Amino acid sequence: MSFTTHAIVMRAAGGPEVLEYLPLDLAWDPEGAEVLVRLVAAGVNPADTFFRSVGPYIGAAEGCVLGHDGAGIVQAVGRNATGFAPGDRVCFCHGGVGSAAGTYARHAVVPAHCLIDVPDSVALEDAAAIALVFITGWEAIVERAGVGPGDLVLIHAGAGGTGQMATQIARAMGARVATTVSSAVKAELSLAAGAERAIRYKDEDFAAAVMDWSAGEGVRVVLDNIGGDGFLESLRVLQSYGHIVTLMGMPGDLPDGTAYNGNLTIHNVMMLTPIWKGLRTHLIRQAAILQKAMDYLAEGKVFVRIQERFPLVKAAEAHRLLESAGGSGKIVLTMQAD
Repeated sequence: MSFTTHAIVMRAAGGPEVLEYLPLDLAWDPEGAEVLVRLVAAGVNPADTFFRSVGPYIGAAEGCVLGHDGAGIVQAVGRNATGFAPGDRVCFCHGGVGSAAGTYARHAVVPAHCLIDVPDSVALEDAAAIALVFITGWEAIVERAGVGPGDLVLIHAGAGGTGQMATQIARAMGARVATTVSSAVKAELSLAAGAERAIRYKDEDFAAAVMDWSAGEGVRVVLDNIGGDGFLESLRVLQSYGHIVTLMGMPGDLPDGTAYNGNLTIHNVMMLTPIWKGLRTHLIRQAAILQKAMDYLAEGKVFVRIQERFPLVKAAEAHRLLESAGGSGKIVLTMQAD
């Protein structure tokens, strides 16, 4: 069976102009273990612009519906799905890699084990905006690097959605945080998220600034969200036995073997792997992280800075803004105003 909705559908891989608002038939089995969600908001992430440009991980670009994180209201529950009822407020991170349709749509069909209830005190837009960045930050800061009280942490691109959330998570773990940013405005945003020092890398050498901030000790953890030379230069500021977590892929070591000689641990975090490869156990683990995000939002331990809201039909404009390098928070698509 199927359920007909409307969505932003890719005509092909390419620029924002390939995104088109069209009818979409979602595979929906009322006897299955999935939940039909009427979406209220969806997050827009750099992964979306990547898949739009080069094509999805699974299948062809034509017909792909982007978007991984969304929030909305349960419309129907499959007979073999448990824990949810029509009218429930929910959020999730699922789809958008070329197999299951993503969240740039009015509705989504979601495995029940990927869904999390949204507390009444949390706005659905915030729930949609936080999913991918919180899971990414938690996997990097807590699960991989094991950040704890008193740790010194460097977070690159500290004013972006991921950077602001990772900063807040690190602070919640009791760490001290320095970030890199490109401007004075972004420095203020990063400081507001909890950074102790926001380094304007265009005006000063970030490695020297980190060593000065850390009184010559260096940091225990680096979160790399820039890649390339930024990854390599970050190795110079790590304490021996430190950790670097990269979201961009690993370029290697410095010529003098800094990573090897310093016994540095290098982690790759690509939080879409469970969606891409259908890893049920890890999807359930990530849902538990998303539950933590809802708890933190409800308790005021973290916040989501929404930079801009676009109606669903203007998804191409949202992509143009994201690719303009003017990021200062999360971009959200809304389904009420389109």
